Amino acid sequence: MAAAAAAAHLSLFPSLSPNPLKTPTRPRPLAAPANALECERGVEFETGGSFFRRESAVGRDLGVLSAAIHFRSLSPGDDGSGIRVLDAMCGCGVRSLRYLAQAGADFVWANDASEDCRPLILSNLARHPRFSPEGRRRWAVTHLDANRVLAENYLRREFFDLVDVDSFGSDSSYMRLAISTIRKGGLLYVTSTDGYSSGGHRPHCSLDSYGAYVRPMPFSNEVGLRMLIGGVLREAAALGYHILPLFSYYSYHGPVFRVMLKVNKGQLQDRSQYGFISYCHCCGNSQTFSWEEVGQISCTCRKGEVSKSIVVSGPLWTGPLHDAAHVTEMLLLATEWGWACTNKKEDDLEKLLKQMIEEGDPLLHPGYIKLDEIARRGKMNTPPLSTLINALQKKGYAASRSHIAHNAIKTNCPITKCIQFAYELRHIAGTANRGT
Repeated sequence: MAAAAAAAHLSLFPSLSPNPLKTPTRPRPLAAPANALECERGVEFETGGSFFRRESAVGRDLGVLSAAIHFRSLSPGDDGSGIRVLDAMCGCGVRSLRYLAQAGADFVWANDASEDCRPLILSNLARHPRFSPEGRRRWAVTHLDANRVLAENYLRREFFDLVDVDSFGSDSSYMRLAISTIRKGGLLYVTSTDGYSSGGHRPHCSLDSYGAYVRPMPFSNEVGLRMLIGGVLREAAALGYHILPLFSYYSYHGPVFRVMLKVNKGQLQDRSQYGFISYCHCCGNSQTFSWEEVGQISCTCRKGEVSKSIVVSGPLWTGPLHDAAHVTEMLLLATEWGWACTNKKEDDLEKLLKQMIEEGDPLLHPGYIKLDEIARRGKMNTPPLSTLINALQKKGYAASRSHIAHNAIKTNCPITKCIQFAYELRHIAGTANRGT
């Protein structure tokens, strides 16, 4: 009966071939609209009239590095299909091309809802051989709704080692199908560009999309990443899966929130990293609370009393934003490929990855503290960021820079203590200057 039902569902989608590896696509012209060539890490492509951001190259670099590391740990599928990638919203096809040319994918399914992009995508992917020496297809192009592509592959039991969904706004409708289409232990690369929801300006929208009621907080861009991870975690749990963030990346253009997640079968055993984050406008302190503590949310400055100065967002992911071991491998690979060096024309990938490794410390609390807030609350000029971080570490606290805000620190030290230490450092510096 189950097989008959699946077949009945599949009949609803007759246009997509059950075996894209062997069935040729209908002939289409390969010529893309005339435009200047773009180049990312040695891979040339055209953008035509598609939506394309050069600033998103870092997110593509990170995705390729993470995928390459994961693919190296895998053996070919039991069905001989090799390493498979589904790029569900591929745009001009640059990510699909880079997964083929750089990450080591054996097959990439490039899908974009706009059929107007077909000549452009085909032209770009044609830079990579369409068939392997053994005659197996290396890539295929379709133009369907992302959910339809995911659903059809799931019904045919054709799974992928990486599903990349570069969606727009707060679209999360694809999450369950994307998780269902991933092979055991595979990767899911998700996106949000909804800065209004992460900033707490549309709490009902964030509740609808990610199951989190988000309020305005001074570290809203990190909340955006945690909101996205928490949304995937919720959908994965409903399907009997659990997820692990391998890296989380925020970019101010857009803004863009991108997270690479490892998806594993089985319920999440430790739910302590899915809870609530509070911020006190009175003293500036932030805390995390578990589900069991929801009725006890308060701030030490209010002596346990309920106060309007406290805002709460959640449920959100409250664990580390990155897996430090995985990001360390990414840095080693970036160095091996010559991507880690600083280039005036490109972002400093080495600096970013090193910051992510530091941010991966599980002792760090969610959020970050801006030096401007320390200066405002302490009514002083703050010491340099690196000086304050070193002082916190010497005092026994975990502390690092934030890749999200260049003038902020991540730490498990309360802001009141940070202000105290900043005073001490300014006093020491002033004494030293008077002595000279």
